[in-house]
Amino acid sequence: MHTSLCFDFGNTRLKCAIFAGKELQEVLVLENDDTATVIAILEQYQPQKAILSSVINHNIELETLLSEKTQFHKLGHTSKLPFTTPVGKPETIGADRLAICAAAVDLFPNAHNLAIGLGTCITYNYINKSHEFLGGSISPGMTMRFRAMHEQTALLPMVEPDHHFPLIGFDTKTNLQSGVIMGMAKEIDGIIDAYALKFNNFNVLLTGGDMAFFVPHLKNRIFADPYLIFKGLYAICEYNITEV
Repeated sequence: MHTSLCFDFGNTRLKCAIFAGKELQEVLVLENDDTATVIAILEQYQPQKAILSSVINHNIELETLLSEKTQFHKLGHTSKLPFTTPVGKPETIGADRLAICAAAVDLFPNAHNLAIGLGTCITYNYINKSHEFLGGSISPGMTMRFRAMHEQTALLPMVEPDHHFPLIGFDTKTNLQSGVIMGMAKEIDGIIDAYALKFNNFNVLLTGGDMAFFVPHLKNRIFADPYLIFKGLYAICEYNITEV
């Protein structure tokens, strides 16, 4: 059984998932993208394969390092994917969205899927049962909304999200929490309802670091998995690297 490393470099956090075969074993949060940080991971886990998904200007030396130490693939618009992208300018599709779509196809290969990522931004990604990624939409994520209200006003504070916010806020902090979290929950449900008017019988997959704040407030039935991006990265890694 081979070991694979799946690196996900997002706008907020740098993470690495360790797979033994197809089983996710552990998720690490990296302090930085220094070569020493990744060398330590390579020495500890001795992986045979590695894949990197990055939406930031990461340390380019890491690609050389991973290529030398593993069978390495960098996720991009030239990657072989388990779905097609019949949309304009496929090179502009974010690596995180490609990974989410790959996971949806891998988990539910014979169904229509709406995969929603809750990170710095919310991404809605629709893949039909013919494995065609038709596109979707992007809107501001939770932290971005809290920060925008703080930075674009004179008096509103920067607040942290809370799982136990009230529907009817009783002070500035809880008003902001209710407005952002409940507002996003209703947005997500509304988008799902809009897709339901256009398409029949599709799965809704939800993932991302902010997922737990919204699952209790959604009325639509969803498949929630915080590690969906990593599972998609593993599927793409296997799709592009066939030999160990």
